[in-house]
Amino acid sequence: MKILLFGATGMIGQGVLHECLLDPQVTEVLSVGRSPSGRTHPKLRDILHQDFFDFSAIEGEFSGLDACFFCLGVTSTGLTEEAYHRLTYDLTLAVARTLSRLNPGMTFSYVSGAGTDSTERGRVMWARVKGQTENALLRLPFKAVYLFRPGVIQPLHGITSSTRLYRILYRVLGPILPLLKAVAPDSLTTTEQLGKAMIHAALQGAPKAVLETRDINRL
Repeated sequence: MKILLFGATGMIGQGVLHECLLDPQVTEVLSVGRSPSGRTHPKLRDILHQDFFDFSAIEGEFSGLDACFFCLGVTSTGLTEEAYHRLTYDLTLAVARTLSRLNPGMTFSYVSGAGTDSTERGRVMWARVKGQTENALLRLPFKAVYLFRPGVIQPLHGITSSTRLYRILYRVLGPILPLLKAVAPDSLTTTEQLGKAMIHAALQGAPKAVLETRDINRL
């Protein structure tokens, strides 16, 4: 299986990349980003690209792919709804529309978030925008679209967040997370479980399009 990965330098993307490189069923990973993924592996190829609203210069790279794992995202903290909408909805759909045009037979997996508002009418800004994004993705003519909605994610295998605030939080909460996982397994997932679940969905499908933490942990 050939994978196209967006967001390989973020915490989630690092975890997904780690699992892709370990899985023998994944034969190639093409990572597209503004900076290199930071990994070297025979299965991995980095493509540096700056304008995520225009992929005309690298469209030739998007043929023959089986799945896209879209792990790119920003926090809504400090952003207006207009700015967050552009960096979440507009950017994601720019990628997805290009891929659905060039490669409609692929599977598109999008990392959203717990609490996303599918009605698009709730009071929480980020949840509305994520809901709009999810709904728009489901309307595109892909082979399948899977929407992953993790809540708390425990980073494993030395993976860290690129966001300073999150790094501090994980340092503080790190000793608690394994205990929480043992007591309430579906209260959180790990970067390993999320990566494996995305690979499983791309290879074998999933029972439904929207996958919450419980579903992720069971794939």
